[in-house]
Amino acid sequence: MNPEVTQYIQQLQQWQIETCETLRKLILKTIPDAEERMQYGKPHYLKNGHYACVISVAKEKVSFMIFNATELEEIKGFFKSMSSPDRKTATIMEGQKVDYTLLANLLKKASKSL
Repeated sequence: MNPEVTQYIQQLQQWQIETCETLRKLILKTIPDAEERMQYGKPHYLKNGHYACVISVAKEKVSFMIFNATELEEIKGFFKSMSSPDRKTATIMEGQKVDYTLLANLLKKASKSL
């Protein structure tokens, strides 16, 4: 695990720390050979040199963006296209129940061809 990512996560609000650590473990379990690094001020995860996903934190939310996601279906109010069709983002708010198994399955499907 990258110490810069650990430092980034540890400075967040407690609920965001818990969410980010859960996502981090999910990513590294789903893509065991993922490269974890800080880029553009956020934790990025690469597989075979290609972006697989990124964790981004704002004041009231944690966003989990999956790349290579064109084939993934949107989930109304939770997992949707943002800036381009090949990227989809799950937005997680404090107290929200999250299906991490679903997120792992989406990441696995999207990163399979990387």
